[in-house]
Amino acid sequence: MSKNLFVTGTGTDVGKTYVAGLILKKFQENKKNAAYFKAAMSGNSRRPDGNLIPGDGVFVKHMSSISQPLEEMCPYIYETAVSPHLAARLEGNPVDLERVLQCFYQVCSRYEYVTAEGSGGILCPLRCGEKNIWLEDFIRAGNLKCLIVADGGLGTINAVSLTAEYMKSRGLAASGIIFNRFEPGNPLHEDNLVMCETVTGLKVLACVKKGDKDLDLSFQALEALYC
Repeated sequence: MSKNLFVTGTGTDVGKTYVAGLILKKFQENKKNAAYFKAAMSGNSRRPDGNLIPGDGVFVKHMSSISQPLEEMCPYIYETAVSPHLAARLEGNPVDLERVLQCFYQVCSRYEYVTAEGSGGILCPLRCGEKNIWLEDFIRAGNLKCLIVADGGLGTINAVSLTAEYMKSRGLAASGIIFNRFEPGNPLHEDNLVMCETVTGLKVLACVKKGDKDLDLSFQALEALYC
């Protein structure tokens, strides 16, 4: 079975997929058999034949050059750009955790390392109604450690601290933080780094600048995050 890591974020559009792409690229450059997985993906477009395209998977595959087929990456793909639980309700395809785990373990059996990415922030409903499934249910069932991705700018201290505190209260392990869209020399961004480490006790492992094509983290340090 593979070694795995879950990439969560402080919210939507903070750069989880971008960071996941950089992570997979580093594995690819080091000739490791690595894969990507996302339980539920919303806000996707359709091919001419009407089938939905897993957009985040396409992005990660393009950035990293991994050979993994798109069909393995995400069991639930939605067109509507809303939370997965609402997209599922609108489109009539509710998430089943057993199916998610079955697909995840199939990927784990084929690859050496698997990077799983969440939808939105850590407090994300995958299904609500007669059955409730939360993102943390998948994390806990997969026994996954998490990496927190945050935007480097304004509001990050609050967002990172609340995310880390929620995870701690729910028994979800965090390995560290990666800042995205970080601006070296910007007093706000530099202070955010120090304050987030101070408040959460977690280390900022890397800072990704806008347009970066490589993750400024050694492969040995990255590999050590996986378990």
